[in-house]
Amino acid sequence: MADAAFIYPNSEWQQHTEGGWDAAVLESLVLELERGGSTAMVIIDSGRLARSWGDTAYKSSVASVSNSLISILYGIHAGAGRIDLSATLADLGIIDVEPLTTDERTATIRNLLAARSGVYLPSVYDTTRGRPERGSHPPGSFWFYNNWDFNVLGTVLEVQTGENLFESFATRVAAPLGMQDFSPADCRYQHGPESRHPVYKMAMSARDARVGLLYLRGGRWNGVQVVPEDWVRLSTAPHSDLGGGRGYGYLWMTVEANALEASLSIRAPLYYASGFGGQYIIIVPALDLVVVHRAAQVDYGISHGHMGELMRLAISARSNR
Repeated sequence: MADAAFIYPNSEWQQHTEGGWDAAVLESLVLELERGGSTAMVIIDSGRLARSWGDTAYKSSVASVSNSLISILYGIHAGAGRIDLSATLADLGIIDVEPLTTDERTATIRNLLAARSGVYLPSVYDTTRGRPERGSHPPGSFWFYNNWDFNVLGTVLEVQTGENLFESFATRVAAPLGMQDFSPADCRYQHGPESRHPVYKMAMSARDARVGLLYLRGGRWNGVQVVPEDWVRLSTAPHSDLGGGRGYGYLWMTVEANALEASLSIRAPLYYASGFGGQYIIIVPALDLVVVHRAAQVDYGISHGHMGELMRLAISARSNR
């Protein structure tokens, strides 16, 4: 379909007025949201706002959703030739508090994007649970949700492009998409003694999750190719099989349709960004749908299973068109 046939928001989201949503089921969804933990939810159907709930303008930490946002920048910069995904940690001169081994230094940027670096060093916001023994898996051979990989990607992006990560996102993503609330001033680095590589913390509102629609449209926005289309496909394809219908791409999670062991599974395949406590950007290409959920108080947010219940309730309100 030609880009001109798609609907994009202007300064505000356009309201969905074409029907196809069951009002009674949507009210049941609201009652479920009001049970606690959730602070905002937005449903975008075919580029229009089908339903919103809560304070959708309130900005709070997106937690690990930031990984998927950084993946967008990697697609932009790699597509422009500013970053070589085959470059190794040795090529890039990456060091840490504990020296890397010769084998660890062979890990590539692509390995880090896929959470397959094989580098199991301490990190800021350490991921120690289930962390393999150091040296137990060569780079590229094993998937582990590893904050060391994600933090180093922030360092690499800044060194390779000469751009501040948050300013780069503001200029290359937020501005072209017309995000209503995003500001680099709401972002910061979290440093720690464990590692030279800080966590990048970003705050966004629910209504600013326009990146969901950007990816739904193959990286295009109002006729402009903001992110290379092949990167959208590549980064949201399951490069690692996590079992039970779940997969991992380049900093995006994937879920097969009707996968009984996957909490977020619905009747169509989807991919998503998620962060601790209930932060989600969920894209369902077959249904032309984006669902955004926020929980500002992460320690009192919602579980992955609860988000799956909310998703299935939301989908049940939508006709099978």
